[in-house]
Amino acid sequence: MKIAILSAGSWGTAFAAVLADAAGNDVMLHARRDEIADAINNGHENPAYLPGIALPSTLRATTDPAKALAGADFMVVSIPAQSLRANLTQWAPLIEPQTVVVSLMKGIETHSGLRMSEVITEVTRVPAERVAVVSGPNLAREIAEKQPAASVIASTDETVAKTLQQACMTPYFRPYTNTDVIGCELGGAIKNVIALAVGLAGGMGLGDNATALLMTRGLAETARLGTILGADPLTFSGLAGVGDLITTCSSRLSRNRTFGEHLGQGMTVDEATVATKQTAEGVKSSAALLALAHRYGVEMPITEVVVDVIKGRINVTQAADRLLARAPKPERYDS
Repeated sequence: MKIAILSAGSWGTAFAAVLADAAGNDVMLHARRDEIADAINNGHENPAYLPGIALPSTLRATTDPAKALAGADFMVVSIPAQSLRANLTQWAPLIEPQTVVVSLMKGIETHSGLRMSEVITEVTRVPAERVAVVSGPNLAREIAEKQPAASVIASTDETVAKTLQQACMTPYFRPYTNTDVIGCELGGAIKNVIALAVGLAGGMGLGDNATALLMTRGLAETARLGTILGADPLTFSGLAGVGDLITTCSSRLSRNRTFGEHLGQGMTVDEATVATKQTAEGVKSSAALLALAHRYGVEMPITEVVVDVIKGRINVTQAADRLLARAPKPERYDS
């Protein structure tokens, strides 16, 4: 397989390394900066995003997206969700008729409420059956270190999912397939918002019980919205649901949890953005997810509190009080 990765952030680079380690792939990584492409080509390292980790010697990089995409069987996109539309508009003329477009992104477009696969089909006119999504508990640095991990490859065309599955199977990275694109994308997007809430709680000094509360009820929010949008509820019990939620809410490597911790410690959103350094997708996706929930009459109280904190409507103490003040209900995912 000839595979283009756009572009060379931490997860894009780590997934490119997985593909390069899998037998028989020709992998080209698109970097925006010359110094990153040179470091990958000559030093086999991405010092900007994965310092100290040796990359496969067969992995090549370029700053020319046309060179990366020429003859590509797969175009793998890993950029901040809110910049996807603008970048795809530039890249769309370079996509060849046989190319499958793969999203590594876990967010919702703010102004439209569209999932990333929906933005891809809308901008590029690539049919939905030639779009795939990779989602799951995938911390980039651990995977780049070749620590064991698994993921889900979702496509409405099962053959597409299976082809990509074979292309990225390595001794340390195990991909599963799924046809539930909606569920996999929503699981990946909403868990970032729940991780912000978990980080808030941790930054305030709250304990493991609060973490478990937020994660469990956060999963219920995910299932409520996902089911009404057409997802399979069982997806949220798998790697793209609870698996990704556990990792993002628990790991010190999680950007969204880290961002939430900064807020819980009293930082402003601007200060937390600087301190976190890399994009925390849940910060901007949270309002779009809440708007989507309102459109369909779905209650998402944790997401609503996170949005109010980010927008400065309430402080973190008020956030905790509001969550605990909710009326008692049965424990069901649809309650």
